Amino acid sequence: MKRLLFILLIFFSISAFSQVTVAHYNAEWNKANSVEWVDKLKDCDISKVDIVKEPKLQQKHQIVVVPTIIIFLDGEEIKRYQADVSFTMKATKEEVQEKIEEIIMENF
Repeated sequence: MKRLLFILLIFFSISAFSQVTVAHYNAEWNKANSVEWVDKLKDCDISKVDIVKEPKLQQKHQIVVVPTIIIFLDGEEIKRYQADVSFTMKATKEEVQEKIEEIIMENF
């Protein structure tokens, strides 16, 4: 019984983590303002999208400024961080990581 409970706990933990996805939208022409720390985020899947190469994703997610970071849970947008008028991201790694952890805990 304990072994089954342990296996179920691991399964639910893994599935909770894999449900969170962070998408970093940017463009080659804005490479200087890329959010370098996005690859260091934990407990989530990370994808990078060049809006020039993927205009359908830009339109689908209504990306109007780059860089933009969107946190998804099961494909649904939960939180969006956008650059300011100078195309610079003001959100910090700590702020985004804290939101990821909050989402995981709320859905555990």
